[in-house]
Amino acid sequence: MSHLSLDNTKLISRLRRIKGQMEGVERALESEADCGEVMRQLASIRGAMTGLTREVMEVHMREHVVAGPTEADRKSGAEEMIQILKSYMK
Repeated sequence: MSHLSLDNTKLISRLRRIKGQMEGVERALESEADCGEVMRQLASIRGAMTGLTREVMEVHMREHVVAGPTEADRKSGAEEMIQILKSYMK
């Protein structure tokens, strides 16, 4: 995952926003907020996590599958991606 460091600041910023959204849900639950509002916040978090995951997967595909230096590296990168997708889509 060393290729992520090229855009690490952006990814960390996105992750911190997600963390803030999670904390917002926690506060909403503690204050017994309307369930509709909690569900909207959860949907927003899910969308943000999907976007972050998509971005990290794209970097992996580009750097380890498409542009891998050798056929063995590309095959290994593809196999890793397959396993990740299987886990992600459970």
